[in-house]
Amino acid sequence: MLNIVFFGTPDIGLKSLEYLYNSSNFNVQAVVTQPDRPSGRGHKLTPSPIKVFALENNIPVFQPKSIRKEPEIIEALKSLRPDFFVTFAFGQILSQEVLDIPKYETINLHVSLLPKYRGANPIQRAIINGDTETGICTMITELGLDCGDICMTHPIKITPNMNCAELFEICATESPQLLEKTLLGIANKTLVPRKQCEEGVCFADKLQKEECKIDWNKSAQEIHNLVRGVYKCPSAHFEYQNKIIKVLETEPLNENFAGNNGDFVRFSKLGIDVKTSKGTLRLIKIKPEGKGEMLACDWANGIKK
Repeated sequence: MLNIVFFGTPDIGLKSLEYLYNSSNFNVQAVVTQPDRPSGRGHKLTPSPIKVFALENNIPVFQPKSIRKEPEIIEALKSLRPDFFVTFAFGQILSQEVLDIPKYETINLHVSLLPKYRGANPIQRAIINGDTETGICTMITELGLDCGDICMTHPIKITPNMNCAELFEICATESPQLLEKTLLGIANKTLVPRKQCEEGVCFADKLQKEECKIDWNKSAQEIHNLVRGVYKCPSAHFEYQNKIIKVLETEPLNENFAGNNGDFVRFSKLGIDVKTSKGTLRLIKIKPEGKGEMLACDWANGIKK
């Protein structure tokens, strides 16, 4: 049985932690996760999903503000004498001192096919850029940004209307077994990591709020990809009568209308059609400021009165 320490914070890593915890091949010695964060209208301190699972299963939890600067936690991790560290969306950069602790390696699960989309938002960037395929991979963690040797990869198709929440779920579901195969393969010396190819390197920079504002001078397909890529986190939006209208579901149409980009050119039971620089974008589901999610056609009935 291999001893591992799991580093992670958001929901996407939860299925992997559960899988490793329930596997007879591994002993999860501890969990390292981000400190509790304020959440909701009351700004109540809320633990990460990873911490909640750990506490429910009596797994020791460490919550460093910056693990590189907390020697007492580093020493505690050294005392565990783990075989592996596993990191999956942890949210902090590890120092070489921390990376050197495990007997074998620190293994990171990254949600892209490296070297494409190194960085913070690979899932969102893949959809925004209109990619039809992405994937997950395991890699040896090094000090640089997602530049370590690749252990295993698993491609995932991106369908035309798939949003980032759906892709997150697929990545979360298909990650555990890839991690298991990687850890066992390295321990058994049946898996030899390979150097990343430097050709095709690109970065998935952290999303900025201003990127989520819809530019109607782009094509219908480009805007559709943005809507899918930032679905509910934080959502593509536009302004109408000084109110923010979040757009949750769209359909690009190969139709062109006269008028200005951003004009509402057709209302129907199917939605609101908006002129773009190339094609027409149908708004299907939206969330107006101060209101709940609704069909765009229902919102249109209100604004036409």
